[in-house]
Amino acid sequence: MKTLIIAEKPDMGRNIAAAIEPKAVNKRTHLEGSQYIITWAIGHLIGLAEPDLYDDKYKKWNFTDLPIIPDSFKLLPNPRTKDQLKVIAGLAKECRDIVNACDAGREGQLIFAYIQQHLKLRQPVRRLWISDLTPETIRRGFAELKDGSAYEPLTKAARARSEADWLIGMNGSRAFTTKHGELLSVGRVQTPVLALLHDRQKQIEQFSSVKFYEVEAYFDQRETAYRGLWQGDRLTDKEKAEAIAAKVKGKPGHILSYEIKDTKEYPFRLYDLTLLQRDANARFGFSAKKTLDIAQALYEKHKVISYPRTNSNYVNEQNIPEMHRALDALKGTPYETLAAGANKQLVHKNNKAVCNPAKVEDHHAILPTGKRAGSLSPEEQKVYDLIIRRFLSQYYPPAEYKMHTVLTEVEREKFKTTIKQLLSLGWKIIYENDKSAPKDTSKKSGGKPAEGKEGPDGDGPSEPEEELVDTPFTLALDEPVHCRDSAAKEKETQPPKPYTEGTLLKAMESAGKQLENEELRDAMKDSGLGTPATRAAIIERLKNVGYVTMQGKRIAITQKGRSAVELIRGAGVELLTSPEMTGQWERRLNEISRGQASDATFMENVKKFTRSIVEKVSVQPRAAKTLFESAQADAAEAGGKGKSRGGSRSGGTRTRGSTRTGDAAASRASGTRASGAAAANSASGDREVIASCPREGCGGHIFMGNKGYGCSNYKLGCKFVIWKESLGKTLTPAMIKSLIEKGRTNKLKLIDRSGSPIEGRIVLKDRNLGQVEIETVT
Repeated sequence: MKTLIIAEKPDMGRNIAAAIEPKAVNKRTHLEGSQYIITWAIGHLIGLAEPDLYDDKYKKWNFTDLPIIPDSFKLLPNPRTKDQLKVIAGLAKECRDIVNACDAGREGQLIFAYIQQHLKLRQPVRRLWISDLTPETIRRGFAELKDGSAYEPLTKAARARSEADWLIGMNGSRAFTTKHGELLSVGRVQTPVLALLHDRQKQIEQFSSVKFYEVEAYFDQRETAYRGLWQGDRLTDKEKAEAIAAKVKGKPGHILSYEIKDTKEYPFRLYDLTLLQRDANARFGFSAKKTLDIAQALYEKHKVISYPRTNSNYVNEQNIPEMHRALDALKGTPYETLAAGANKQLVHKNNKAVCNPAKVEDHHAILPTGKRAGSLSPEEQKVYDLIIRRFLSQYYPPAEYKMHTVLTEVEREKFKTTIKQLLSLGWKIIYENDKSAPKDTSKKSGGKPAEGKEGPDGDGPSEPEEELVDTPFTLALDEPVHCRDSAAKEKETQPPKPYTEGTLLKAMESAGKQLENEELRDAMKDSGLGTPATRAAIIERLKNVGYVTMQGKRIAITQKGRSAVELIRGAGVELLTSPEMTGQWERRLNEISRGQASDATFMENVKKFTRSIVEKVSVQPRAAKTLFESAQADAAEAGGKGKSRGGSRSGGTRTRGSTRTGDAAASRASGTRASGAAAANSASGDREVIASCPREGCGGHIFMGNKGYGCSNYKLGCKFVIWKESLGKTLTPAMIKSLIEKGRTNKLKLIDRSGSPIEGRIVLKDRNLGQVEIETVT
């Protein structure tokens, strides 16, 4: 009898066959050779059953039926792929043993485990665990197959994750939906991610900008000119700042201290999936899902990179020779010149920035495979280029600088200067001609004066930004200096920035903590929100259920999203919105996968928490209908976006039936499409009030419409409107509120009427018509 190989997808099955059974006969649903029969799942062939398969009463959503906690979970085949499941069942009967060749990770393990359980497969199982699909790797993987029992802890973690999500998603979604008469999706991971977005938006809205002043002075000593920033408590008095500037201008001074230090900047670490998604979002505006899809195509279709769904930035010792071969393979490609300058001696087993087996679990960092990239699409080429350049940078020395820190005193006033003098580009030469690469954030000396780094809440002295120079910088400590010029500059504290998909991925990885240190980032990897493989889907989920929308690169939370977070917190189940606690759950799942924690204990705690959700929601007052009016209008404007045909998804699990309260709410949402005559407006009852209309005597309210912000009294003749796209900026409700109530926005990067970029504030020029203009900021 032959061995049955079950791959996760058809492409993977064909790749395996090409490597170990090149003469296998293609029988459409499988490939058959002399020793192996290779077939495949098509993603998740089987999932957890719906509640109504436990009891018909669950077809209708009733609060009194909650919580739903099965004694044991039932499985249900996906009706769209049930034929392939039958194929696997038939082939298994003909084979003596099975190789699990699904993706080497938690979800791949779950796909196979559900097939094995549902089909009652009793044959011995061995596990294929590989990180790329090149023939050499596949053949080596088959030579090193492990007994399936070695991966039992991973299977337990996968089941626990799936069942925990079912319990919380099903019960949480049904509890809040039936209680409040609005379809509200709740999930173990998606809800704390939504809470991150909610809290950031609140921080932005509640932020109160504060003016302060910085005093800059420009010094000369012989041939050297440099700029210094005044040191002292934050200046909020304009006259005091101007007095200091006038006091030192044209006066002699001396150098109090002058420190020179050699520094090195080493290459960024190899990519894991989250870092790749963040970079692709920052540079190209790609969504997390788009980057994942492209990376998956580079792995499965083109076979030019290793397994992308990894959370590691390191490799194992055995990967080092593979890296060197991949480097050699770049000869004769557009990267040939950079490959020729690479030094293999820099990449070795003792270089812990590259090779660190202790930080490699399921998969190593994303690497090129050594296979030549053929006909890549432009978008595939962009992601491939990121991976290749990050890989090449490991073979180059660090960039070297001299850091000059100067403290200058004039008229008993002190000024600090930091100069970053380039000595050697090192690895940065790889990005020198790459227009999409992030540039050195230091300011070029002699250019526009750099703004200080004072944070929005700090009260101490501003730190001068480093000024980057590529020519020698020298000062004599014992010689005088001359203050050629000085000026008091008006500054303004800035609110936190809205999340992009890239910055949200970073927050998810660290469970909302602001972690810049790489070691801390590594420590949090086991306790982030979701996994590298699931984070993109979570963000897409928030879009699909109407909780967030995209405004360019920025993620904006909708009224429905805000209401969901506030209702969940109001019910007293803050744990559902807690990134830290959900991160701890993810850590526990990782411990289960390593055999360090009990899946049974984990599930008992999840069940207790599920019961507490239902108990707390049961005593929560029903939400006012007005809480969702804006949300219903948003759904109508999108043509019912977020509502699926034949039902909807709640908490990540498909729910069926048409008599649910949630479906009725969704139907109401899709039937409230506004039909205002003005493009900027729609019916006032369907919109969140942003501000009162500023036109004297109007008495109307400003609402957001399709193309702009207009007055509810437009039918009565009010012509006030501000278009969303104005002066090169997409205006947000918070900006409109600031314009109407304060007469201006914070400082923004704008485009003036001539099409030139400019920094300034948008000011409300005409309070009757809504005309706006730019106020330049010096």
